[in-house]
Amino acid sequence: MKNTCIKTLLLSATLLASASFISCRDENDATLDDEKAAQVAEQFVDHTVAPTYTALANKTEQLASQLAALRLNATDAGVEAACQTFLEAREQWEKSEAFLFGAAGDFGIDPHIDSWPLDEDAFRTLMYESPAMISALDGEDGDVVAGERLGNALLGFHGLEYILFVDGHAKRAADITENEWIYAAAVAGDLRNRCYQLEVGWLGDKAPQSHVDKLDELEMAYTVAGGNYSYGENMKNAGRPGSTYASRIAALMAIVQGCSDIADEVGSSKIYAAWHGEDITYIESPYSQKSIIDFYNNILSIRNTYMGGIEGQRDEEKSLHSFVKSHDAAIDGHVTTAIETALQKISAMPAPFVLHYSEAANGIAVEACSELSDALGEINNMLRELN
Repeated sequence: MKNTCIKTLLLSATLLASASFISCRDENDATLDDEKAAQVAEQFVDHTVAPTYTALANKTEQLASQLAALRLNATDAGVEAACQTFLEAREQWEKSEAFLFGAAGDFGIDPHIDSWPLDEDAFRTLMYESPAMISALDGEDGDVVAGERLGNALLGFHGLEYILFVDGHAKRAADITENEWIYAAAVAGDLRNRCYQLEVGWLGDKAPQSHVDKLDELEMAYTVAGGNYSYGENMKNAGRPGSTYASRIAALMAIVQGCSDIADEVGSSKIYAAWHGEDITYIESPYSQKSIIDFYNNILSIRNTYMGGIEGQRDEEKSLHSFVKSHDAAIDGHVTTAIETALQKISAMPAPFVLHYSEAANGIAVEACSELSDALGEINNMLRELN
């Protein structure tokens, strides 16, 4: 009886010590995860989002200036230069589509500047049957008129693409009418304003003051829910009072979901709709014939986000890649392989997509994007368990 009691006491003490050790270990692991998640979020904001939106704002500002000058003196060389700036701005936009949450979503910027296909019937009506609107677009606040009155199907990148390009090449200046130049200058101004909104929205007081001043002049919102946080601050302060993210892991989940969403959109919509014959008019960038480059840059936006920054600013130690690998190397391997496979399969698509949309290689790219989206979904399942 005495021995049994002693054994029972010893067993109870051992179990209590083990439980305390496990509890302590779990608490330490959770703290470490929290610290790592904070580093990942900060790296994402400062070295993926910020440089991408800064480059986008600068390029659209340059494009707006070029088109305003071409409105007064159009030359073939000027059009070619504007086309190059357009493509450089377009590259930055497509490399931002893994993070269409935040400012892009809250302020409706994505559909405002990147809706397609262009409504060509409405465009012809504007050009030939709407002199009052053309006059308004030609005014000092033409950018505001464009943004408020034209509608998404006549705005943004694809409206400008229609003016500047034909069959994959820069148009001749003589083939662009005076009304089209008025339209292009106004739409470019609105595009610039919206890209300022993205930049200032995420960078806050780190954005150029002239860009902040322009938004204030136009009374355009750029903070989270009209409060004091920029979108960058909101993410960096995840888990603290005032942030919309309840935890730092929740912030990582938003980042991963953004990546998953664009992987799915590239495959199941941007490529699939035309390839499968569902809608052969639903082809992005048909006038410049840069659709495949758009798709590729969308996947690069995922790579930059996952691997810890754009080229030249990357730090894999503070990346989602490192965070996921520390918890489940198999999931990380699945994702990194899926990213590279999607890039390879998109590169193998016959160009231009607008002329080769039904080719079998496009279906292979669709599958690769679907696999990438699924792989990213595995990460969020893992993060939910940690949250």
